[in-house]
Amino acid sequence: MTKPSDRYRANAAEFDARVVAVPADRWENQSPCEDWTARDVVRHVVDTSGMFLGFADEKLPPAPSVDEDPVAAWHSARDAIQRALDDPKVAQKEYDGMFGKASFEQSIHNFLAPDALVHTWDLARATGLDDKLPETASQEVLETLEPMDDKMRGPGAFGDKIAPPPNADAQTRMLCFVGRQP
Repeated sequence: MTKPSDRYRANAAEFDARVVAVPADRWENQSPCEDWTARDVVRHVVDTSGMFLGFADEKLPPAPSVDEDPVAAWHSARDAIQRALDDPKVAQKEYDGMFGKASFEQSIHNFLAPDALVHTWDLARATGLDDKLPETASQEVLETLEPMDDKMRGPGAFGDKIAPPPNADAQTRMLCFVGRQP
């Protein structure tokens, strides 16, 4: 296993714990993401997974839609990403992206794994679940995203940073960095 594979597995497990725990009557709850419900948060993560698989000439396998079964849709996307990361030929496949030439596994490490952790909090907040994230993972996400600060702001991406309170923990600093109000 590689570090990107392990990081994705760990952050996806955090997201998965919330996805499977969402009560059936809370999928349409508003999330901290403007114009997104809890279901839309899962849809974003599934759709983004498909987009990244496409960079490596892979596709999401057939699965129920997020509207039909958000848990099954997420599990299918998660498993497809993990299989791709665990296959060295796919993991090391390079493409020209927004930040220049990158491998599939670099992109997952630098974007999809951090995105899964951020959206874990969003989903938890939307549905009243535990929103506590692992400190080490939160710190790693913050350190990964900070160098991309200006490139990750704007419509369809992260909002403006919020100043964290003094002595904030890693989760709070990370959430403020991506424009969330903890």
